[in-house]
Amino acid sequence: MGTRLESPAEQAAEVIDRLFKEYPDTTISLDFSNRLELLIAVILSAQCTDERVNKETEHLFAKYDGPEDYANADQEELAADLDSITYYNNKAGYIREACAIIAAEHDGEVPDTMSELTDLPGVGRKTANVVLQHGHQLIEGVVVDTHVQRLTRRLGITEERSPERIERELMELVPREHWQEFTHLCISHGRATCTARNPDCGECALEDVCPSSKLDSEMDLASGEAW
Repeated sequence: MGTRLESPAEQAAEVIDRLFKEYPDTTISLDFSNRLELLIAVILSAQCTDERVNKETEHLFAKYDGPEDYANADQEELAADLDSITYYNNKAGYIREACAIIAAEHDGEVPDTMSELTDLPGVGRKTANVVLQHGHQLIEGVVVDTHVQRLTRRLGITEERSPERIERELMELVPREHWQEFTHLCISHGRATCTARNPDCGECALEDVCPSSKLDSEMDLASGEAW
């Protein structure tokens, strides 16, 4: 089993350094061409893979244009356009309602503040952070998705469980210039190696500094020794 460095801040710095070498070109994997498309794609990505979202938005973005199109869309028709997405009925409603507010209260433009974005239906801090970072080039927080939650706990960077508390802790531990990068590194590593059900600890660049590594226990079992 690996051993975490002395402080969470040192651990976070080591994780960033090593993962950047593993994934130097990591970035957002959702497809979009403007801020509204980004907002919609991130709403759809909740509990759904980016790959699946990109397949749906390819035809969705060709059918609907500005916020008025989504706001005025028939609920059942829009839901049918999203029927391979998890919770597509709810998400169709969120998109229609959010776009109605954007059209009526923001002159058709996606807001550029955390408070205005999180006032939109279906938009929490994670979604708002993604839109601010990749739509407005504003870094106000750390995007905490399922990969970030899983990796930061496994790696001993945090013991918090809620996304909000994890984000607050990461904002203290991770230098601001790495807030956006940190999320993408965690996502890339979570997909490639540190998966939810069967992490490949033997191929992990962080194994020796990961207190959750299962490598030693597997070796003990293979030799007939109890962990």
